[in-house]
Amino acid sequence: MTTKSKRPKWLLLVSLLAVFAVLGAACGDDDDDAAPTTTAAPATTAAPTTTAAPTTVAPEPAPEPPRTQGPGGEEAVPSSEITLSSEEIGEVQAGGYTAALLWHTSGAFTDAVSQGARDAFAELGIEVVAETNANFDAAQQANDVETVMAQSPDIIISLAIGPDAGAEAFRPAVDAGVQLVFLSNVPQGYVHGQDYVGIVTDDLAAMGITAADLLADALGGEGEVGYIFHDAAYYVTNQRDQAFKAWIEINYPGIEIVAEQGLADPAAAEEIASAMLTRNPGLDGIYAPWSAGPADGVLAALRAAGASDVALVTMDLDTNVSLDLVEGGNVVGIAADEAYNLGRTMAVEGAYGLLGKPAPAFAVVPAIGVTADNIVEGYRQSLVADPPQEVLDALG
Repeated sequence: MTTKSKRPKWLLLVSLLAVFAVLGAACGDDDDDAAPTTTAAPATTAAPTTTAAPTTVAPEPAPEPPRTQGPGGEEAVPSSEITLSSEEIGEVQAGGYTAALLWHTSGAFTDAVSQGARDAFAELGIEVVAETNANFDAAQQANDVETVMAQSPDIIISLAIGPDAGAEAFRPAVDAGVQLVFLSNVPQGYVHGQDYVGIVTDDLAAMGITAADLLADALGGEGEVGYIFHDAAYYVTNQRDQAFKAWIEINYPGIEIVAEQGLADPAAAEEIASAMLTRNPGLDGIYAPWSAGPADGVLAALRAAGASDVALVTMDLDTNVSLDLVEGGNVVGIAADEAYNLGRTMAVEGAYGLLGKPAPAFAVVPAIGVTADNIVEGYRQSLVADPPQEVLDALG
């Protein structure tokens, strides 16, 4: 009976006609009449199952979370991995080395980075012989390099102003074998491990993710938001902005980005935000790409419109947004970086260069989520300083 049940139906019918008597003799009772019916049923049932299997649609893979990459696509390495052994520290301390800090601008952020570098250099026995401020002037930065090179520093840490101008400005240091460590930017054409030791910056994706979480928490996971992004080809702000948008879309289905606008000139932020509010009267929140400038403009637009219930989230600690945050205004959170840790990491990478120890091409420091509840701790972790006095006064 097992063999017969596997034959096609037409073959069974032919067999019945040709050898009816043999089948009757072999099977002898009414079970033979049931056999073809039993055989046909599984065949009919199995066919749709076999056919349907290929049509099953596999679930789409979950979107990958944003991740930070260097300006050339370099993999991000946590700053916590940039360390020296006690033997390496002793070797550097015995070397009598010097360093120079060539900054792009001044301010609380630069002060914190500089302090982190100075503290690390002091621990390593490296003397800081110069510190300059180019005020975002590429020509001035080139002059600063030339002036500092007269003191023959072994290490220079800096943020290069412009990839092309920076390539020319720092060439004398490269030719002299100075160990160069850059903050965020790298001069055009410079080769890692040959012309410079490494790049150090924020964990850019983590900054965007932190901003998205802060806004989502303030909105209870639901609402309509406006997205103002930096409309320029700069990987630092681009990755932060894109990570914010991607994280909202991946993790907060109740939040819809209903308006988005690029920002090339920070002075245009107020006008952009005003237009968003006019076209989207139900707006619940806005993302601004950084604080000093864009977020200030958005705040001005919100106040002019009387939109006290629209939440604002931004990047980087600054007095104006911090004051609004603690006073219960529109600002609900600020994503910040560990600026002091940036300087420390850069200094240690400079020591890597002195030792001939390979450093990762791209290292990043963690992000911090700052709210009114932890603003003092946030300032201390980021800038190793208390908030401005007016912010402390507002805290009571």
